[in-house]
Amino acid sequence: MMYLFTLGLVVVLMLPLYAIYKKKVTGKKAKFTLGVNLASFAAFCGIVILASTHGAMAAAGAEMSPAIGMGFLSAALATGLSCIGAGIAVASSASSALGAISENSSILGKSLIFVALAEGVALYGLLISIQILNKLPSLV
Repeated sequence: MMYLFTLGLVVVLMLPLYAIYKKKVTGKKAKFTLGVNLASFAAFCGIVILASTHGAMAAAGAEMSPAIGMGFLSAALATGLSCIGAGIAVASSASSALGAISENSSILGKSLIFVALAEGVALYGLLISIQILNKLPSLV
């Protein structure tokens, strides 16, 4: 049941962003919509933290505290935000590299290095989240 609630809430949170993306909402109304969306996301994160500390883990007999819930949330944010940043970096560096290679094909190796460096940001975020998860106590 919790999965359906989470999926429904994520869909509801994505609808305003879709309207802004399709340019159906512009100007001050778009800023207000984005502000409401961010506030809703913060409230959703709070609900998930509270539900994770008192929900299924408590029923399983595991000791759960808000610190552990924040640890899981920080691991998820470390991976997610680093992957978003890496995607933005790869998009800009790869398109620039393709343009440069079309001008001069001898710089293929140099341009691929910059694309690989941008991709490394996602790996660093994944490593940080693994370190965070290793510091959390075992729940099994």
